Amino acid sequence: MNFIKITLISLCALVFSCKGYTQKEPSDKNTSKTTVINKTPSEWKAQLTDMQYYVMREEGTERAFSSPLNKNYEKGTYICAACDTPLFKSDHKFDSGTGWPSFDRPIEGNVAYSTDRKLGYTRTEEHCAVCGGHLGHVFNDGPSDTTGKRHCINGVALKFIPEDEK
Repeated sequence: MNFIKITLISLCALVFSCKGYTQKEPSDKNTSKTTVINKTPSEWKAQLTDMQYYVMREEGTERAFSSPLNKNYEKGTYICAACDTPLFKSDHKFDSGTGWPSFDRPIEGNVAYSTDRKLGYTRTEEHCAVCGGHLGHVFNDGPSDTTGKRHCINGVALKFIPEDEK
């Protein structure tokens, strides 16, 4: 009987002492010494909308088909909503049917990549190379006649600059 109590207490201590994703320390996951722009979480919260902060600083995802940029077919450049870095050109945008703005390639050097295993499988995550803001993910199911890549981007992480306003 004593052995069972000790085992149960040890098991409970082990389970409740482990940190899971829901027990994360409040922090800005994307603040890094490798980015050019580094701000505190409170500075980002003052600059971004609640949804932008959730997506760009906490690596969240906006609801599919919720962004007006998903169906934007104007010529221009898509820039980072947090720091205005040019990220994607409209010439490389396509309708993937996923509900998020999709591009077959980024503007060279302005997007950084990391590995994301949060859903139980490995994905390539995309961030703005200047401010570290989470953009979305890149997949290998894009147009085969171009790069074969689908950069699936949260519209809230982007601003659109029409070609005639440059």
